[in-house]
Amino acid sequence: MENKLLELTNKIYSEGVLKAEGEGKEIKEKAKNEAVKIVEDAKKEAGKITEQAEARADEIRKNVLAELKLSANQSVSAVKQKITDLITLKLVDKPIKEAFRDKDFIKKIIEILVRNWSSVETGSAGLMLMLPEKDKAEIENYFLQKQQELLKSGLEVKADDTLTTGFKIAPKDGSFMISFTDEDFSNFIKSYLRPRTSKLLYESDE
Repeated sequence: MENKLLELTNKIYSEGVLKAEGEGKEIKEKAKNEAVKIVEDAKKEAGKITEQAEARADEIRKNVLAELKLSANQSVSAVKQKITDLITLKLVDKPIKEAFRDKDFIKKIIEILVRNWSSVETGSAGLMLMLPEKDKAEIENYFLQKQQELLKSGLEVKADDTLTTGFKIAPKDGSFMISFTDEDFSNFIKSYLRPRTSKLLYESDE
């Protein structure tokens, strides 16, 4: 009886040990698999983060290079423009200022302009010529002595306190006005010369 009880006890113990070992192995295997999966997932996530970081770094690098290139191009363009402006200024401003100090030059421009002004544009009202106060007497006297027919055609000469050089001319009806000052001529000629000067200086750089 005791032997059978001992055998039964041993059997139960052996089966329990075997079962425990089996379950332990299963748990261990499962834990191992889960650990492997966690490591693989971590590697994948790390790889993904690394790729995103590299892509972002590459994007930043490209943006920085683009900004640097743009800044460099703008700086070069600004320098080129400055040089062009200085050369144009040297070519234009001084000669024009000297020309506008020449009263004979001004008289000739006014005479040509008045003679060729279309009667269709001025109608029968005639023209109004506005001059700097300092020039009015001399130029008006010139027309009185040598170009009386222009005054008789309706040309009226007035002083304009806003003018220091040149003149303004307009129909007497005030429909429009054209300014002929040294600054007007200078700006007009600069606008013509500037692109051509730039082309002469830098066309080989393009």
